[in-house]
Amino acid sequence: MALYTRFEHSGKTSYGSINSGVVEEFSGGLFGAKEPTGRQFPVGDVQLLWPCEPEKILAVGLNYKSHLGTRPAPTNPEIFYKPVTCLQSPGGAIRIPPEAEDTHFEGELVIVIGKTVRNASPEEAAAAVFGATCGNDVSDRNWQRGPNADRQWWRAKGCDTFGPLGPWIVTGLDYGDLSLRTLVNGEVLQEQRTSDLIFDVPTVISFISRFVTLHAGDVLYTGTPGNTKKMKPGDIVEVELEGIGVLRNPVEAGV
Repeated sequence: MALYTRFEHSGKTSYGSINSGVVEEFSGGLFGAKEPTGRQFPVGDVQLLWPCEPEKILAVGLNYKSHLGTRPAPTNPEIFYKPVTCLQSPGGAIRIPPEAEDTHFEGELVIVIGKTVRNASPEEAAAAVFGATCGNDVSDRNWQRGPNADRQWWRAKGCDTFGPLGPWIVTGLDYGDLSLRTLVNGEVLQEQRTSDLIFDVPTVISFISRFVTLHAGDVLYTGTPGNTKKMKPGDIVEVELEGIGVLRNPVEAGV
């Protein structure tokens, strides 16, 4: 198992591995030959960034029975896009636009793709996973399904800062059975295991790859469990995944 991060120190953005609370910088990129530079920093001395730079962000809707409510289970994974501009780093603020009326958290397991995937079998899809991290698929329910909902979810799920991601990528993990929790101001509001996904990770990646080629660095938000609630400025939202860590973001009013 290894932990990889993207971070900023003294104005320079780099990739590094984390060992015993120390970030060890390397060159060559996340998916290339990782050559140690010799530069090391305590984790607390760097600014953690969203941990990879995806070409695409895809997400799965309605992927836990506990989140369906009265809606029928889908026959195929329900896939949508989030723009890369929605990403937010660990500790960065989720900024709620002034026009948004009902903006919710959605704690999720997020998968990072490690190599090109096209027309993959479930077995090939599983082998293409680089690692896993925490994500928050922030969603405004009024724009998503209110009385005057948009036809597309371009702003309901795509506003700037609506995609917190991190704090780092963990490889070699059994992402198929992890405890997932979301806390707001310290109160647990979502709790489930990733083994309860309706469509597991290999199935989702295989399905996507029949229509859209995935590349190294692309990320997949896998769905949120249970019920979600409206956030307000001043809240602190934490997405916690067993074996990975905690993604923590404050909520602010946007301008």
